Amino acid sequence: MNTDSAGASGTSDTTVPQDLARPVDAAALLGLLPARPELLALGEPTHREETLLALRNELFRQLVGEGYRTIAVETDCLAGLLVDDYVVSGSGSLDQVMADGFSHDWGACPANRELVRWMRAHNEGRPPSEQVRFAGFDGPLEITHAASPRRALTALHGYLAARVGAEPLPCTGETLDRLLGPDDRWSEPAAMWEPARSVGRSAEAGRLRLLADELVALLDIQAPALIPAAPRDVQEAREERGEAREAREAWEAWDRACLYGRTAVGLLRYHHAMADPSAARLTRLVALRDLMMAQNLLALAARGPALVHAHNGHLQRERSTMRMGGAEVAWWSAGALVSARLGRGYAFVATALGTLRHQGVGTPPPDTVEGMLYALPGERSVLDARRLAGALGGTPPAPRVSPWFGYAPFDPAHLPGVDGLVFVRDVA
Repeated sequence: MNTDSAGASGTSDTTVPQDLARPVDAAALLGLLPARPELLALGEPTHREETLLALRNELFRQLVGEGYRTIAVETDCLAGLLVDDYVVSGSGSLDQVMADGFSHDWGACPANRELVRWMRAHNEGRPPSEQVRFAGFDGPLEITHAASPRRALTALHGYLAARVGAEPLPCTGETLDRLLGPDDRWSEPAAMWEPARSVGRSAEAGRLRLLADELVALLDIQAPALIPAAPRDVQEAREERGEAREAREAWEAWDRACLYGRTAVGLLRYHHAMADPSAARLTRLVALRDLMMAQNLLALAARGPALVHAHNGHLQRERSTMRMGGAEVAWWSAGALVSARLGRGYAFVATALGTLRHQGVGTPPPDTVEGMLYALPGERSVLDARRLAGALGGTPPAPRVSPWFGYAPFDPAHLPGVDGLVFVRDVA
């Protein structure tokens, strides 16, 4: 079914000058920006499309030549550690990490498998400073449920117990285990829509939130004893003397402990919101998810330049909106939160598309942005968003209307908040 004619009505004489469009490559993307950002975010308007994922892979390979060393994708941050271990050291097998290292069943996407395979091949025999890294930046959250905080809490507790001893810890591992109880209490699918089925506001959950806060505080308090005193770049310079490996491993362990702490606090906060019976419940849940994403991205930015890939709605600077449970919810996306903190250290390039025929999305109406870009030659192009906004005039065209719920057309009103726009004419 193709109902694109239900998009913007009327006709438009506006055309996009052909010289605004350039072939898509890393140099073209970076050329749109005043300086190299620490986080270069590439959005997509729909998920699981191999054409878009293959384009992401190609751009990442090129960006590695420009000094980017990490790719962060919209998948479980804890599961993603398995993928990172594999691409760095070959730990496990490709089949295993594709099955267990991705949430939302995205390990089944051939382009994701090719990305992981290429990263492992690239890293083989290279020194750590030249290796590429993988990161998931989403929380351990599925559409149907949220994970138990067990893994994050027990990993953080174990890290601290091994390094600072039992005395400073706020509780024992046995206490955590007793309070957590069976994991299926936390991952109960019915709790997503029935607040009363959630354990997020139980006495045990309240106690766990306090303990998570105390464990994170202890991690910060003990930082001088847990991480090397010298900056990471100095440690890298000591590689030949054999001093860097131990320091690097200490930094890696510290980074993961901080990730465990963020995730434990974020999950317990999310479960608390799942038990909220008020009308604000769904809005709070989506906002908390993007907050977890933003915190993970800010931590990655401190590690060096990274390519970030996720849905446009998670990366845009404007407030995001969607319909859930028959109502519209609005919240600040991860991109908006990160941009507020990093300024020019964050850049967002949105992706728009012309056709997605296997999902009923046909040729775009000519009076939409997608329709105007569809008239340009070439299958893929990148455009300066500000120059495009100028070409469209003071009043942007109405957004395209999608006949399929899984595709979100680009909103022309967002052009002032976009650093670049990638257009893919036809998604096979």
